[in-house]
Amino acid sequence: MADIIHLLPDSVANQIAAGEVIQRPASVVKELVENAIDAGAENIHVLITDAGRTNIQIIDDGKGMSEMDARLSFERHATSKISNAADLFALRTMGFRGEALASIAAVAQVELKTRQEHSELGTRIEISGSTVESQEAVSCPKGTNFSVKNLFFNIPVRRKFLKANSTELSNILTEFERIVLVHPEVAFTLHSNDAELFNLPVSSLKQRIIAVFGKKQNQQLLSVDVETTLAKISGFVGKPETARKRGAHQYFFVNGRYMRHPYFYKAVTDAYEQLIPVGEQVSFFLYFNVDPANIDVNIHPTKTEIKFENEQAIWQILSAAVKEALGRFNAVPSIDFDTDDMPDIPIIGADKPIEPPKVHVNSDYNPFKTSGNSYSRSKVDWEDLYAGLERNDTNEVCKPDDDEDNLIIPSATDEVDSKPATSLYGNSSGLEKSNQHFQYKGRYILTSVKSGLMLIDQHRAHIRVLFEQYISQIRQKQGVSQGVLFPEIFQLPSSEAAVLQSIMDDLSAIGFEVTNLGGGSYAINGIPSGIDGLNPVDLVRNMVHTAMEKGNDVKEEIQNMLALTMARSASIVYGQVLSDEEMRCLVDNLFATPAPNHTPDGHTILATIKEEDIERLFR
Repeated sequence: MADIIHLLPDSVANQIAAGEVIQRPASVVKELVENAIDAGAENIHVLITDAGRTNIQIIDDGKGMSEMDARLSFERHATSKISNAADLFALRTMGFRGEALASIAAVAQVELKTRQEHSELGTRIEISGSTVESQEAVSCPKGTNFSVKNLFFNIPVRRKFLKANSTELSNILTEFERIVLVHPEVAFTLHSNDAELFNLPVSSLKQRIIAVFGKKQNQQLLSVDVETTLAKISGFVGKPETARKRGAHQYFFVNGRYMRHPYFYKAVTDAYEQLIPVGEQVSFFLYFNVDPANIDVNIHPTKTEIKFENEQAIWQILSAAVKEALGRFNAVPSIDFDTDDMPDIPIIGADKPIEPPKVHVNSDYNPFKTSGNSYSRSKVDWEDLYAGLERNDTNEVCKPDDDEDNLIIPSATDEVDSKPATSLYGNSSGLEKSNQHFQYKGRYILTSVKSGLMLIDQHRAHIRVLFEQYISQIRQKQGVSQGVLFPEIFQLPSSEAAVLQSIMDDLSAIGFEVTNLGGGSYAINGIPSGIDGLNPVDLVRNMVHTAMEKGNDVKEEIQNMLALTMARSASIVYGQVLSDEEMRCLVDNLFATPAPNHTPDGHTILATIKEEDIERLFR
């Protein structure tokens, strides 16, 4: 039988490796910037064109490479970081496997210019799809200049599945933030399509965090610092009052490397137990310094999952350190008497008698007399005073257009057929009229139908009604905006600002008027009509974070996501007492929607207890 196993060509092997290491443009930025840091660069410049599709350029002033090293650097498993297996357990550098440049060169057109400090001339190499096209000596500055053009040009399927430019740029900025947060001793700049997004000079760690995420962080962070024989943990955690449901900045670093670690995350969240509401998160920036022999960074291609030898002990150290930081913050302030502004406390001499205060009483006053004093009772016609005054709730559940007698609840079994409103209301044959509704524990609306008793979740029902309203406004661009007296100013990190720009048109269609003030600052000058009482800044942030999590590129999906976020925020809450008129309107509008059975994200809105099941309970 003929042999069937053979070695793959290097170009094919490199493309396979690229599938693990180079997943998107952000992966290229991560690998090249980490190489620049390993080269001892003090200044690193990142230039992005079309979110990395067209060009990614990384310029550093590190030690550079010789002509031979420049050529060898594109070979698989060619590295200066390790020479034997034992070196894997003493790593202090970011990269070490020697796969990054080979993988990048396999799926892009790469130009490298590099020069060492003592050399008069540098080296220029052009590679396209793992094929070296040219190599020559050139005059260039000290350091390295990588230009990666037309990523995935030879793998059309991979290029086709790249996300929208806003999503890919957000991913690049996220990777960039993870690197700059752990290297405040290095100056960074980042430009996207010639627009400067970051200009970070050398600074302290806290100043770097503030430069990346905004000045508010200066008042929101508590210092953490503990050193033991197992690990040194330093950094910052957020104050409990800064907790929010989404969008918290949460970072773990070990030996200068970003990592994900659910076990250590639990240690931080447990420290905040009873201090923040359930489901909310706080920001933290925690830096671990441990012996490289006690961790393994080689268990994942992107090196973000790291195994610790003493995880349980470090968990306890971390938990205690965070609790100590919170304890210092929550300490009750004491009065400081060693100041010049001491309170003036009168001194009573021992020779002076103490007299109780005297109370003067008018013994002639009689409140029941109707004349002769200023306190006489006046007769008030209370019915006339309140004539014409009707009940008016500030939170309008719905705005009914139909007369109360026109309400017809459809007959239901377990679910209601999803039919247009005309078919539900146009023919009352076989349907039961019900004008009475009951509210159960501020959560469910009970109403009688022909087949039994229907229970409707009032919060979910309102979500469905509002969703249909908002999605219609977005698609028809008919959102009604109302101006605000004082514009709401807020700031976003660059990664979130890129996503906000991509959904700006849809926000405008809903009714938001958001103005870019520059420098990551934005002003809300107008809000959609009907969201009174909601925080517009939190609402915009939630929509940005949802867009970042979903990563949707289809316009319709983004519009649905925005409408659903708005509906959730503006809908009535559990526990809100509704009048019979409000319940009637809500039920009426619910059954006028195309799909009254479920919310847009699939949660059940209504259920029916059949008449025979009710009768069975009383047998």
